[in-house]
Amino acid sequence: MKKIFLKCWLLLIVFLLIYSLLFSIYSVRAASNTSTDITTYSPACILMESNTGKILYEKNAYESRFPASTTKIMTAILTVENCKLTDVATVSHNAIFSVPVSYSHASLQEGEELTIEQLLNVLLIPSANDAANVLAEHISGSVEEFANLMNEKAKEIGCLNTHFTNANGVHDDEHTTTAYDLALMGRYAMQNSTIRSIVKKSRCSLPTTNKYSKTDRIFNTTNDLIRENNSSAKDNYYYPNATGIKTGYTTEAGSCIIASAQKDGMEVIAVVLGGETTKDGLSERYLDCINLFDYAFENYSLQTVHEKDSVLQQISISGATQETKNLDVKVKDEIQILMNSKESTENLQPKITFAENLKAPISQNSVIGTITYEVDGQTYSSDLIAGNNVIASGILPILLRILLILVTLYLIYLLLSSSKKSKKGNHSQNTKSFQKKKKKSSGKRSKKGGHFRFTQLNNL
Repeated sequence: MKKIFLKCWLLLIVFLLIYSLLFSIYSVRAASNTSTDITTYSPACILMESNTGKILYEKNAYESRFPASTTKIMTAILTVENCKLTDVATVSHNAIFSVPVSYSHASLQEGEELTIEQLLNVLLIPSANDAANVLAEHISGSVEEFANLMNEKAKEIGCLNTHFTNANGVHDDEHTTTAYDLALMGRYAMQNSTIRSIVKKSRCSLPTTNKYSKTDRIFNTTNDLIRENNSSAKDNYYYPNATGIKTGYTTEAGSCIIASAQKDGMEVIAVVLGGETTKDGLSERYLDCINLFDYAFENYSLQTVHEKDSVLQQISISGATQETKNLDVKVKDEIQILMNSKESTENLQPKITFAENLKAPISQNSVIGTITYEVDGQTYSSDLIAGNNVIASGILPILLRILLILVTLYLIYLLLSSSKKSKKGNHSQNTKSFQKKKKKSSGKRSKKGGHFRFTQLNNL
């Protein structure tokens, strides 16, 4: 009987263990599906919030791949940082004829003179490979030297797994990058107003020049996300919130894109590499971008927890006068926090740090501390500044005494000046009186002498 009882207990324990194991596996899978509730076709992609750089989704984002013409975003960065838009560049023989026949171009002519702005437009909108070469040679003298400059800039931005060999993305086995690095480049580029304004255009053109007499060089964007289309066809990829940036394609790289979209003050960067076409003949890179954008805007938002120059609190400062001891503590910069749309900022607890030995006197707008939030591994912070002047309690009497001394000295100066003028005036008057009397006396003597009579004595 005891043996049967023990066997029953053992069977129950084994059943409970198996059940708990299966339940835990199911829970993990369910959680995994929830955390990656998004479908992507391409082998490598990433979704990044532009303001914070926070990664919202990634798949093989650090895998080395060919970038194709997404390379041109780095060429554009270096161009705006090294040239004026009104500068003029001359098209060389090499800039044109080094581009393989099957690659896109802007029909530039050898010896043609174009402005940097015109070249940037055809570089980024129709993805002209000849324009990339012209810009590279204009800046560095050669494409090879420009590639060195590209690699230096990539490291400066934080792209540690990128190596460029040319300015346009023409295939080279040594010309590689990652989805993460391209996201950093896209984020950096969109901070420049010139690049930002160009990549959202759907069309551009080149005028007549010294070597081209027609106005027929009209180009459409290669980015279907910003090409407005009223078609209801499945291959209409227009995305109303899209803001750029740059597409790419080679046989070896597949379909690539650095894309951006903005909604309700939040901008995201999506990078897709190695895309192909679905069984229905649809573009994987555009489907992936749309899915990534929708995922971001449906699940995340930037929430403002402090406005610029808003009063955080009021604190009492020791050693201050009664009138100024209450100091308004202001948040210098706006703080926006990227959060899951289901979460609230109400439960966020900031870390507030004030400067050591904070006491009077304190000048208005001077930095007195910091406020920091840590949310999902991201740091959001701002300086804290003084909202008003704080005067030390001993300062006011001293200032009054100094003022009193200055007033007294000024009055003494006025009295002395007045006395000097008075004495000078009296001395002048006495001198004039003396001279007048002397003159009068001299006149009298002359007159008296005139009355003397001399009698001549004869017969002496």
